[in-house]
Amino acid sequence: MRLTDILQPDCIKVPLSADQKQAAIYELAQLLAEKCDLGDVEELKRAVWQRESTRTTGIGHGIGIPHGKCAGCRKLCMAIGIAEKPLDFGAIDGKPVDLILLLASPLDQTGPHIQALAQISRMLTDESLRARIKTARDAEQLYKVVEQYETQQASA
Repeated sequence: MRLTDILQPDCIKVPLSADQKQAAIYELAQLLAEKCDLGDVEELKRAVWQRESTRTTGIGHGIGIPHGKCAGCRKLCMAIGIAEKPLDFGAIDGKPVDLILLLASPLDQTGPHIQALAQISRMLTDESLRARIKTARDAEQLYKVVEQYETQQASA
């Protein structure tokens, strides 16, 4: 699975307007709803926030990967946002989050959902790649960084 198959350049927001965790998640959910035909954006917001309330998706290194499933979602899709100022995300390393990757999927697509989470995690283990993503000036530059990473992985 390639992340660029589920990520569109217009589903990237640099910088996010939100200055709090829930607002940032909702901002990305709204962006996905507008660009990916997710149906009821409120259903997605509830699903993602319910998951987040159960256990933080702040995985460390300034990264949050909130995710959820909803009936209105027809296909796996992703949005990425970079917070202007790092947000308290309750991350496992106790550090604030500035890179947020929101994943939304249909209720019946557990396999692809887990594959996407694994692919995101693999990609973000690379410290220099994380830095290039976090310092992207705009959505287009961030998308190109992800695209270049995937091209390199495919040829490796």
